[in-house]
Amino acid sequence: MFLHTHPYPPYLYPGVEKLIVGTLPPPRFTIKQLKEGDVDFCYGSRDGQLWPILDRIFNLELLYETTEAAIAQRKLFLKSRNIGICDIVDSAEREKIDASDLGMQHVKLRNIFGYLEQYPTIHTLLFTGGNSKNGPEYFFRKLARAHSVIYTAVETSVPRIHQFAHPKTKKIISTISLTAPSGAANRAVGSLMEYKRLKSKNPNFNTLDFRVKQYKPFF
Repeated sequence: MFLHTHPYPPYLYPGVEKLIVGTLPPPRFTIKQLKEGDVDFCYGSRDGQLWPILDRIFNLELLYETTEAAIAQRKLFLKSRNIGICDIVDSAEREKIDASDLGMQHVKLRNIFGYLEQYPTIHTLLFTGGNSKNGPEYFFRKLARAHSVIYTAVETSVPRIHQFAHPKTKKIISTISLTAPSGAANRAVGSLMEYKRLKSKNPNFNTLDFRVKQYKPFF
């Protein structure tokens, strides 16, 4: 059994307003066997789409390489937009060493509510995935139930929007469940009616274009 631990602490700082919340990076980040083109930072997989999406939205001209310069670019951008990163999974066990959320067993979650109390300026959680089993929203709902938090739907179509009151501070915080920025989610994107509608208008429209369009209003 492989113990898949999160290799990065939450990226948080005074004044942070939005949190990107996912699960775990691929196991190679835990054992530090990165591939060419990986960035040794949150969402740094060369196969992931979060940074290419943000690169497109903000014209960041990011480096995609295993260098300190590439990490510094990403940290500078996040601070410039008051965005932090706090993935919800601290560790999980795997029988098969891969990056699938469904493959995670005996999952240990991070204390998201504790971080929200520690950084009271946070008003939005940006889930990089939905409520399917072992997705970030799925685990957040589990934590919410444990804290007797009422999780209220505001928008039920994709991307889904919910709100809740922090159990201690009573601050109202919104959550946005974005389509996962992974290649594995492309099949799900292709089945969405909105994607099909946009694709019919422009045959060159692709799944990355769809995510750029979806993510832009929330970043």
